[in-house]
Amino acid sequence: MATFVDRVVLHLQAGDGGHGCVSIHREKFKPFGGPDGGNGGHGGSVSLVVDPQVTTLLDFHFHPHVKADNGKGGAGSNRDGANGQQLVLKVPNGTVVQTTDGTVLADMVGAGTTFEVARGGRGGRGNASLANAKRKAPGFAELGEPGDQLDIVLELKSVADVGLVGFPSAGKSSLISVISAAKPKIADYPFTTLVPNLGVVRVDNHTFTVADVPGLIPGAATGKGLGLEFLRHIERCAVLVHVIDSATLEPGRDPVADIDAIEAELSQYGGLADRPRLVAVNKVDVPDGRDLAEIVRPDLEERGYRVFEVSAATREGLKELTYAMAELVEAERKAAPPAEPARIVIRPMAVDDAGFTIDAESDGSFTVRGVRPERWVKQTNFDNDEAVGYLADRLARLGVEDKLAKAGAQPGDLVRIGEREFDWQPTLYAGVDFVPGNRGTDVRLEDKSNRASAAERLAARKARRVRSADEVGADESDDIDEDDAE
Repeated sequence: MATFVDRVVLHLQAGDGGHGCVSIHREKFKPFGGPDGGNGGHGGSVSLVVDPQVTTLLDFHFHPHVKADNGKGGAGSNRDGANGQQLVLKVPNGTVVQTTDGTVLADMVGAGTTFEVARGGRGGRGNASLANAKRKAPGFAELGEPGDQLDIVLELKSVADVGLVGFPSAGKSSLISVISAAKPKIADYPFTTLVPNLGVVRVDNHTFTVADVPGLIPGAATGKGLGLEFLRHIERCAVLVHVIDSATLEPGRDPVADIDAIEAELSQYGGLADRPRLVAVNKVDVPDGRDLAEIVRPDLEERGYRVFEVSAATREGLKELTYAMAELVEAERKAAPPAEPARIVIRPMAVDDAGFTIDAESDGSFTVRGVRPERWVKQTNFDNDEAVGYLADRLARLGVEDKLAKAGAQPGDLVRIGEREFDWQPTLYAGVDFVPGNRGTDVRLEDKSNRASAAERLAARKARRVRSADEVGADESDDIDEDDAE
């Protein structure tokens, strides 16, 4: 069973908002008590927070589907629905939040860092909140807004000060086990280390972390071995240490060639050229290893490397190596700019920004895009004519009607707002002087095609009058004929 996971895909669903309530207060001897429908509760959001106690994304590997609570619906007597509970997910320090196409949403570094990744839907307003001087008893309420639904990628990049890099079986795990309290798996075969290991090193008054990255081989940056999976874990390291095996028996292997091969992979991966390097020639406790270390030391120093001959088995040279690590780490920390506290960024809407745009499509239709129009459409109950008329009023007041006309829209053209499509009829908007009729209805939405015109209704009344006069005359003639017959 996997014990370390550093990349997962999460399927998130924030909570939906609760529906508003349509209710009229009823009490004995008070037949017109007024609207008292409560508002729906807001849906729960999904947030990520950095927890120092979490070191892996294993929990999300087994539970990739995450859903927050929905808001409760409103009720009569002005009772608002309960809000959905916020869902907080704990992630390791150094987690990068991305979309599935690779767009970075947040870089979670530092304990307590929080990021709201999916926002819960707003609760719909009840008819008590929708009442005004003209619409005294609305026969509709707003629906709850759906919560955000998206897939994200969580990628862990370990936060360490020093990264140990080298070929498999170079002794990186042995080295980190003796300079820190870390207890990685150690064996005499390649690719023993399958996951990065972190260790804390204390040197006098200095404390820093060391990451043991799984062994690299030529082609690691393109997917060979385990390198591509774990090279991301050295991106945050301030110092890189080449751990070289001076006692290897593989043909074609020597310390200089090993460093060249590893540097080629780091260069191909990119972004690591500015990190200071140290070289730890390991396994000098082996006689042949010590001889080889002394031979290659001048060549490595010529290239500008600080070389340390060490042995993880006998702990020879480890004190000097750890002091050199601490020196470089402290220098990098002092050179780093001071951390600034998080600032609240306010981006007010421009004065001439209407909050929506209208795009003319190639098929002759028009698409309205904007946060408010799309939210209003989601919250509208299209089975209620009064709610649809209220939506038309809101869109017209926002300026959608005018902009559609300026964009060249003609009555009957197809207009899309969010997931809804409409046949545009600008004459439906009656302006601010419109007085609502019966609850749940809107006379502007009545089907005029089946209703007779005023002239037709007048002609029908005249026809009925003539028919009635003829029927009266016919009845009188029948009575006269009956008298004559007697």
